[in-house]
Amino acid sequence: MMYAAFRSIGAYVPQKVLSNSDLETMVDTTDEWITKRTGIKERRIAADDEFTSDMGAKAAEIAIERSGIPKEQIDLVVCATISPDYFNMPSTATIIATKLGLPPVMAFDISAMC
Repeated sequence: MMYAAFRSIGAYVPQKVLSNSDLETMVDTTDEWITKRTGIKERRIAADDEFTSDMGAKAAEIAIERSGIPKEQIDLVVCATISPDYFNMPSTATIIATKLGLPPVMAFDISAMC
């Protein structure tokens, strides 16, 4: 019997940090106001040459390494994002699969907003 399973999880965040204190110098707000309403203390900002697929590939590499599964056994890449590399095609998942050097696999994006 064949089945699908998540065997590992990987995460990646960009290096640049934008804190609420940074935002206080840009707009009329305070750390307290932002935190009280959103719970957000800081956000990560991608570099100018860093795309969603780059971040997804870095997170996937970590997950693959942790799982102990060879890349040849991966047969599906799903990317959930509201900020794809391109508006419509190709899907960010296919770009991630290519950056990972996977054999031809099924790949698709899930787009949803809060």
